[in-house]
Amino acid sequence: MKKVVLKLDLHDNKCKQKAMKTASGLSGVDSVSMDKDQKLTVTGDIDPVVAARKLRKLCHTEIVSVGPAKEPEKKKEEPKKEEPKKPAEAKKDPSKEPIACPPYTVVYYYPPVPDYDPAGCVIL
Repeated sequence: MKKVVLKLDLHDNKCKQKAMKTASGLSGVDSVSMDKDQKLTVTGDIDPVVAARKLRKLCHTEIVSVGPAKEPEKKKEEPKKEEPKKPAEAKKDPSKEPIACPPYTVVYYYPPVPDYDPAGCVIL
């Protein structure tokens, strides 16, 4: 998880909306937020250079900082009792299951055949 802060040179509200949409459309993005001083904060498993490159197509973009995202502190929980799992309840990997494809229909097209006229063509 990374926290990337980008400074954008936005002209109007429409540019701001486009920047937010572009940033949220990047793969691996968990959250996007915008400050009043036009700093865009993107959190997730992303490449900061790719994010800056995409946003530069909209407006002038500078990378301010890149660092680890602060994860919220988890409360210490009491250890739970683990129950033994039954082998019948084993989860299957959905990517290895066969995919059922619907049957397909083959349509053949035959062009119309002109009537044969023996007197129509003469080779000498």
